[in-house]
Amino acid sequence: MTRRRHLILGLALAATAALTLSGCAGSGSDTAGGDDTAPTSAGDDYGLVEAGALTVCSDIPYAPFEFEGGDNGTGYTGFDIDLLDAIAKKLDLKLSVQDVGFDALQSGTTLASGTCDIGASAMTITDERKANLDFSDPYYDSLQSLLVPADSDITSIDDLDGKIVGVQQGTTGEAYATENAPGAQLLQLPSDGELWPAIQAGTIDAILQDQPVNIEHEKADPNYKIVEEYNTDEQYGFAFSKGEKAALLDAINGALKDLRDSGDYDTIYDTYFAAN
Repeated sequence: MTRRRHLILGLALAATAALTLSGCAGSGSDTAGGDDTAPTSAGDDYGLVEAGALTVCSDIPYAPFEFEGGDNGTGYTGFDIDLLDAIAKKLDLKLSVQDVGFDALQSGTTLASGTCDIGASAMTITDERKANLDFSDPYYDSLQSLLVPADSDITSIDDLDGKIVGVQQGTTGEAYATENAPGAQLLQLPSDGELWPAIQAGTIDAILQDQPVNIEHEKADPNYKIVEEYNTDEQYGFAFSKGEKAALLDAINGALKDLRDSGDYDTIYDTYFAAN
């Protein structure tokens, strides 16, 4: 074999080896590519506080929207909770619930701190809140109402001059009472968990707050009654940290629409409000 033939054979063997190595590398690359496109953990695209979980912050109790109980694994139930549990299932996520103060939640402070992914606490969508929060599509239309003892001489908001009226701090009920009952003495309390015992103890003369919550008290104790309701054109929405959760917000809205279209929303709604 001449030197030239030795050189040609060597080049051919080198080329074969290079192709072999290239094939191995290509095979490894395909495997890596498979890893890149493999299914990821549910919710990875949403920037969740906890992987695979929709973490909800809510001020509890506020029946019928949120209160202790249920069998969804969170320790809580209610219209807001059950609706979000159904939404979480649509997104292949588990539901996690944290009890927080409403004022910090509605102001945006809690969500901005990264404590949770979403706020769900019978929260009315307002322009003031939208300055600090993003909101989902509306999921509930609400009214305000005035609850008093059954033997009270209060029959309307016009009778509140000089009376002590309990309101929840930071709510639209507080805003409505401030504007429409200027002669009343407002007692601002953190939640319905303090308002209800206060009226039972006689500390306050009335509660002005969301109609469905007062209906629950009226149903639970015939010694109390709603004497007036106020059409405030309020709609509740789920709240998100401003500008931080666009993908999750879109997913929540999509799941909410699916639940409405399927009739599952109506089933959950009727569980809590059909009798009202």
